[in-house]
Amino acid sequence: MRAGIGYDVHRLVPGRGLALGGVKLDRPWAFVADSDGDVVVHAVIDALLGACGLGDIGEWFPDTDPAYKGMDSRELLKRVVAAVAEKKYQIENVDVIVHAEQPKLGPHKPAMRATLADLLGIEPDRVNVKAKTNEGLDAVGRREAIAAWAAVVVAEKK
Repeated sequence: MRAGIGYDVHRLVPGRGLALGGVKLDRPWAFVADSDGDVVVHAVIDALLGACGLGDIGEWFPDTDPAYKGMDSRELLKRVVAAVAEKKYQIENVDVIVHAEQPKLGPHKPAMRATLADLLGIEPDRVNVKAKTNEGLDAVGRREAIAAWAAVVVAEKK
């Protein structure tokens, strides 16, 4: 068994919605990012890459490559899941913490969990999504950004 951790943060600006955990949220903000900026998916990608010794998201999907401009992060995750399988690992579980003052994520957590499970090819009970605020501290607390941490465990396929 191997474990990996991932982290991502993106600034918020006025916009026409954002994606978190692969779920599109109709909100008056958007992420400043090269792809769609889904911090949850990006953190999961980094955690998977770390667990499998495959580098990091910036190596796989450089922000200098125009091919990734505006890309749906779910597509990036699918590529990484395929690479994990190619390395002969299976994903055992994923645990995510989303740090956001807005939007309130409680109503969206079941959809995020189901979407991530589907993208990862695992059962929803192997995915956990937690939402936290930063109690008014730092950029997240001032509602200027959203951040996410992810931890994963993978196991060698038998």
